[in-house]
Amino acid sequence: MSDRPQNEYLRAKIMTASPEQLQTMLYDGAIRFGEQARAAMEARDIAATHDRLLRAQQIVLELSTSLKADVAPELCGKLASLYNYVYRLLIDANVTKDLAKLDEALGLLRFQRETWLLALESLRHPAGSAPAGSVPAGRAAPSAPVPAAGPAKAPPMPAPKAPPAAAAPAAGKLAAGRILSVEG
Repeated sequence: MSDRPQNEYLRAKIMTASPEQLQTMLYDGAIRFGEQARAAMEARDIAATHDRLLRAQQIVLELSTSLKADVAPELCGKLASLYNYVYRLLIDANVTKDLAKLDEALGLLRFQRETWLLALESLRHPAGSAPAGSVPAGRAAPSAPVPAAGPAKAPPMPAPKAPPAAAAPAAGKLAAGRILSVEG
């Protein structure tokens, strides 16, 4: 079976994606290639491990180089440090074939993806505008009941203003299409 139709679909999806959707796609791609590398590493397939880790590294590098430091310099500095650390973990995992390093990188990428989705959700529903008791799509409700009345309530946190725009990819969509494609 040819990957060509799948690649054409992915290219179309990337070219029509918003910057926020593109950021999510990059996280998804890095995690997907990391998981594929993990499976290949467990199967002792050195070539596939190397290929998939390189793909994950390219995506993390894209995430890092596409930060808009002029929008939120402090946030971008912190994200750049995190992306550099994840990138280094992926390189070390590739060189040493160390599952622990790969697992740490995957854990950080998953956490960043979830944080990104929560930031987007908070921008869609600023503090106080979401229906009471609603849970964002794809999220589980808290396991412990929330008390109806407590001693004192903290004031609502203001909705974040700059992070998504600062973190969303500034680089061309063609670069994202190239690194996310299923082609080798």
